[in-house]
Amino acid sequence: MRASRTGTAVSVVVVAVVLGATLVTALLRPHLRLNALDVLLPLAAGAATLARLRHPVAALVVVTAAVVAYYPFARLDGPLLILMFVVLYTTADRGHLVAAGTVGAAALLALGYGESGDVRHIDDSMFLSIMGWVVACIAFGGVTRNRRAYLQEAERRAREAEHGREAEARRRAGEERLRIARELHDVLGHNISMINVQAAAALHGLKKRPEEAETALRTIKETSKETLRELRTTLGVLRQVDEEAPTGPADSLARVDALVAATGLSVRTELSGPLGDVPTEIDLAATRIVREALTNVSRHSGTTEATLTITNKSGHLVIRVEDDGPGATYTEGSGFGVLGMRERATALGGTLEAGPRPGGGFRVVADLPLRS
Repeated sequence: MRASRTGTAVSVVVVAVVLGATLVTALLRPHLRLNALDVLLPLAAGAATLARLRHPVAALVVVTAAVVAYYPFARLDGPLLILMFVVLYTTADRGHLVAAGTVGAAALLALGYGESGDVRHIDDSMFLSIMGWVVACIAFGGVTRNRRAYLQEAERRAREAEHGREAEARRRAGEERLRIARELHDVLGHNISMINVQAAAALHGLKKRPEEAETALRTIKETSKETLRELRTTLGVLRQVDEEAPTGPADSLARVDALVAATGLSVRTELSGPLGDVPTEIDLAATRIVREALTNVSRHSGTTEATLTITNKSGHLVIRVEDDGPGATYTEGSGFGVLGMRERATALGGTLEAGPRPGGGFRVVADLPLRS
């Protein structure tokens, strides 16, 4: 919009200057007897110049015809040629290079033909100057068009790059939210589930077996302390603040016995192959899967016994958690536990299968490929 207004203002100024100069020429030569072409041709060329932005080719044809007819047939010698230069530039700038070149060449041929007779109105140097101005206007119009196209393409690519960066940032933010959701579900869900189980055991044993109630309450205390520590760690990452690092050891397959003991279940553990040199990201994912699978046993199986098998063989870490309970005894879960385990396995190029066993109970099998 601003460029259009600027172009219109330029057209008005140029036309006013040319027509004003023509009028001044007429006033300075009062002895000349003017004819109708002295008035009609400048007015027609000026009107066509004002329309050069919307109809550049038509304006060029009209202005060129008016200029070619003006100098041999009109009496005045006004600067009408300037309008042809302006419209030549506009036509080339709007992408009509062929039309600009054709009309410019035709005008030069007509000028040369008119000057080939006995009477000459301009000398050779003036003719060459006019030819140079015609070529320069067309070339300059093509250059400005190419530059404008280059700037528009650069802006388009910058917008696309900015859009790509925003999309990448949204994708990373979504992945981070998903990771945090998995961490919160795996850690807090597991610990709170253990608190729930131990609290129920404590209530049940207060009257009959006080010593078991004390053990359950101690477990609740330790589990709640661990839950608060994990929650502070997660919130610290979200707030990007400097907090003290956790003092307790991180979960690892090398400490799988402690992980199993924290569940409160009676778990028969079978380990095969070296587990101390497993890559860190696989070690962390494996412990999360073991913890979530055992938490599901505590919540849903209806039994306090389970079997955990971890095998490191042939470049694969295979985790198997099984129980033989009746199932469906706990209905307050979110349903994201199996989904989170499967996402962890898939993120590492592995697989996870979870479902009922043929003979009863439930089974979770995760296959994680080992890679350095």
